[in-house]
Amino acid sequence: MIEEVKSEEYQTLRNFVPYFVQLCVTKNFKKMKISPIIEINELLHIYKNEEVIIFDVSNSKEAKQNYDHEHLDGAFFIDLNSQLADIKADFANGGRHPLPTIADFAKTLQSLGITKEKHIVIYDDKNGSNAAARFWWMLKSVGHSKVQVLNGGLPFAKKNNFPLSSAVEIIKPSTEDYPVGNWQLPTIDISQVEKISNDPNYLVIDVRDKDRYDGKTEPIDLVAGHIPGAINIPFTENLDENGLFLNPNILRDKYLAKLGNKPSTNVVVHCGSGVTACHTLLALDYAGIEIPNLYVGSWSEWSRSGKEIVVS
Repeated sequence: MIEEVKSEEYQTLRNFVPYFVQLCVTKNFKKMKISPIIEINELLHIYKNEEVIIFDVSNSKEAKQNYDHEHLDGAFFIDLNSQLADIKADFANGGRHPLPTIADFAKTLQSLGITKEKHIVIYDDKNGSNAAARFWWMLKSVGHSKVQVLNGGLPFAKKNNFPLSSAVEIIKPSTEDYPVGNWQLPTIDISQVEKISNDPNYLVIDVRDKDRYDGKTEPIDLVAGHIPGAINIPFTENLDENGLFLNPNILRDKYLAKLGNKPSTNVVVHCGSGVTACHTLLALDYAGIEIPNLYVGSWSEWSRSGKEIVVS
């Protein structure tokens, strides 16, 4: 009789364990942070799901024309200059791509049909460095949790035969306002950068290519060089020879060696105009490192504001 009771109790427990494990996994999954990077094979499995919205955020002069010719099936186009920035006449006032007001960005999200529940996938034609990472950063900064950048962008998607289209994609705006408060990710302004750039307790990272940092060439802005005290880690070093992000463990080791013991609050990342800097912020997040300060104005603001300029 005792053995029978034990046997019944054992069977009951045995039947309950899978349910208990599934319950724990489900609860933890809901709390689990989504990777900021999505692989092409993952996107292939979900891109037709109703909650998934794909955006092409390429930003060359021919970006819209190229999008009209071919884009990932179902993807919508976003214009960096008009939808993800509030460009002023004088670039000394915020640089070439200052952030829009958060209220205007909320209106943009509503017009794009984005609600809190949507799973947003972003790509561009430059491995995420063009403007995909900027849109990712902005969505993260308003608290959107399900947002990812496609690893390898459009070139890698084409290479792996992702379905392409030239169809005119019609966006259905959301009927509800997108809830926003303040930008949640840290930013820093030009006066703050000037105060800390030479402070050994802080680190300013310039992600432009080495020739621009060294002052040998400047293809976009008026003056070549870099901010005093800034170090150069080109964003291209986040990628492998195929244009894919390095393994997150490799990225983590690489950046922790540069950051030392400095907390993220004492780290500033900038580029030319606050766009490609987001590529490095994306890489840091992918590596499990807390996202540091973005200097949105970047070199386009600094170099026009009468600040000290260093040439290597």
